[in-house]
Amino acid sequence: MNLMEVSMLNAVTSATQAQPVQPTASTQQSKPTAQSVPSKPQPTAAAADTVQLSAAAQAQLAALQEATEAPSKTAQEAAGGDLQAQRLLAREAAAKAA
Repeated sequence: MNLMEVSMLNAVTSATQAQPVQPTASTQQSKPTAQSVPSKPQPTAAAADTVQLSAAAQAQLAALQEATEAPSKTAQEAAGGDLQAQRLLAREAAAKAA
């Protein structure tokens, strides 16, 4: 299987940093009671990261996926009008003929 290296094209331009919270004197000296300590930690919402691929990276990814899919799937897509699948089949036929 051929693996292509996909490199990061755009740097992260904005990120948020969590600010540390300084405990106050009253919270340091008070002991937690059974009522104030939750029995299970509360789940927190996960932040969603998004990535935007350039047109060139999208083309590379599509070519990688096309090259690693089953030949029957490629033939089915080519019959359905997928130009990339048709080109891949033509390349494979030319390689067999050579």
